[in-house]
Amino acid sequence: MIKVSENVLKELKKIGDFNASMCFSCGTCTALCPVGLPILPREIFRYALLGAEDRLRDESDPIFSCLLCRMCEENCPEGVKISNNIRLLRIYLNKKVFKP
Repeated sequence: MIKVSENVLKELKKIGDFNASMCFSCGTCTALCPVGLPILPREIFRYALLGAEDRLRDESDPIFSCLLCRMCEENCPEGVKISNNIRLLRIYLNKKVFKP
């Protein structure tokens, strides 16, 4: 069962400019990732937009493996600030999910 929280998106927007709703899941960002890990921003952003806290926790390895190099952003047809969104997700996870 997936734990859904209405507060995930609200909290992310409080932290900063979370613009993941602009993503239309084209996959361009995934092909450009130099890390070589299965980092799928479109899936991670969908979990955040839906408030799927458990899924975000499950995806914490890819979220924290991202180099924030912005290669993915350079070719995003919608101008999604992918690295900024990943950075905001890291802050959210550290504050809300991984709290002691």
